[in-house]
Amino acid sequence: IPPLSSRKVAFGFDGSGVTEKGPHPTELSLIQKGKMLDAGRISVEAVPPGASYSQTFVSRIDGSLQYYAVTPQSSTNTASSALFLSVHGAGVEASGQARAYKAKDWGNLVAATNRRPRGFNWEDWGRLDALEVLAIAKNQFKPNPQNIYLTGHSMGGHGTWFLGATYPDKWAAIAPCAGYPTLKEYGSADGVIPDTSSNPLEQMLLRSGNQSDVLKLTANYKPLGVYVFHGDADRTVPVTYARQMRKLLGQSQPDMSYYEYPGGSHWFGDHSVDWKPLFDFFKWHQISADSAVNTIDFTTANPGISSAYRWASIEQQTQPLLYSRIQLTRQRTSITGTTSNVSLLKLALNEFGAKTPVMITLDGTPALTYTTASAQDTVFLRRESGQWVQAKQPDAWQKGPHRNGTFKDAFNNRMVFVYGTKGTKDENDWNIQKARYDAETWLYRGNGAVDIIADTEFSLTSYADRGVVLFGNATNNAAWQSLLADCPIQVERNRIRAGSQQWQGDDLGTYFVWPIKGSKTASVAVIGGTGLKGMKAASANQYFAGASGFPDFMIFGLDMVRDGSKGVRMAGFYTNNWQLAPEHYVVNGQMSGSN
Repeated sequence: IPPLSSRKVAFGFDGSGVTEKGPHPTELSLIQKGKMLDAGRISVEAVPPGASYSQTFVSRIDGSLQYYAVTPQSSTNTASSALFLSVHGAGVEASGQARAYKAKDWGNLVAATNRRPRGFNWEDWGRLDALEVLAIAKNQFKPNPQNIYLTGHSMGGHGTWFLGATYPDKWAAIAPCAGYPTLKEYGSADGVIPDTSSNPLEQMLLRSGNQSDVLKLTANYKPLGVYVFHGDADRTVPVTYARQMRKLLGQSQPDMSYYEYPGGSHWFGDHSVDWKPLFDFFKWHQISADSAVNTIDFTTANPGISSAYRWASIEQQTQPLLYSRIQLTRQRTSITGTTSNVSLLKLALNEFGAKTPVMITLDGTPALTYTTASAQDTVFLRRESGQWVQAKQPDAWQKGPHRNGTFKDAFNNRMVFVYGTKGTKDENDWNIQKARYDAETWLYRGNGAVDIIADTEFSLTSYADRGVVLFGNATNNAAWQSLLADCPIQVERNRIRAGSQQWQGDDLGTYFVWPIKGSKTASVAVIGGTGLKGMKAASANQYFAGASGFPDFMIFGLDMVRDGSKGVRMAGFYTNNWQLAPEHYVVNGQMSGSN
């Protein structure tokens, strides 16, 4: 824990002696080498069986302690139970969210936190928190895998629209309550998100947030039951958002129920979420077995966030973070369909059995025949020169669902902040202070905890498979060589080089990501510059804002603070092999070339 800073540290204690419900005063002693450093008292509440409760877990995002809340099933017969994941509104705790629901006799209700009452709008790390809690709840309660449901209120209504469209195979039905579909229209505490631009560089930056645009993903709702619930007098999230989705889905959504509560404000009591017709609607829906799903229509903007639906997976894109779509039909001995912006496709062939010839025809190109080796076989197909050909499974170094880039991807996998100590006094001060500032921001926004270490303490062995956020450059951070020696973007004092591009001066800053060699999942993010002016330019952005999109790399000057995107020198994405290619980046004022 750096001096003059704070950090949450998890510890365990034995509560088995508690037999009465209610608050229990608990004395804490902080002891070091037998000497008491501090003492304090907290109150821990014990709840009776059957009441809503909170349960902690250690998050894989950053190793911090988080919690989720549960309203347990009222029936003792838990065979074939359902699981309801509820996502809360802005300013609401998960514990309060769970208590808004009466216990159901046919399933357990679990409320995730979004990392904070406001957190990340259920996007970015809020999305990851919801997925962590869903996985933990499945393991804890062992629900019927066909009976998994998603609902939420207000910001959680947005979370329901977003998580429902992003992961349509995880739910039997979804029910957004008083929700808005997309942050681009509603905005957030971080401000309104831009929507379009005619500037090629701004288009590249905006592309980085495509995964957040629910309105482009509405075809993904088709397999789901959708129940839309909204008060018709809501002044916080106007009912026009519900009507917008009713109109948008009305022509295409085969299974939707819609109800406006007469006179209902934004919150009109617990039945704003605990609405009996909503849960009756859930009861009528189940997730179909994969063997029964022979038609797929799935869209994603980022395979690193959402790549698969059922037996098909978009492993790599042709154009990074533009929308990719697959529309496939499976028959007894064949798979046919169309794709858009897909470079590598994976098909699970479980339902065809072993040693079965399967004819695959995509995009009107000549069919190829693949004979299954086993009943659990998988085939990879790559698009080359307009044709689909069988391909080998790519190695873990390439981009894929396991690690697909964007700058923010490195803020995961129990990330560690590494600050440079080999520069001038001013450079070293900025490196450590920026690391501390970001760690405090992460605590404030994401209820998290980060290890902050000097570059001289870092080694790939000691921090294997952990995300790294590196503060500084190749001149002043000793960890650069072990993490970024093979990266086509190099930053040193007074110079940045990106492939054939090069810029001079002490006022240039950068954010970029790079896969960590020897790890199949972890990445390093660089926050730094060519000098103190450039480093200060790198202080200007809020990458912890939910749904803010960042490409794989961007290089900018201090003038960006004054002139906006005009001050960005270059931005874009690596290829699937982590190379720089002119068609995937924009240099300000030109699509490619040298400066």
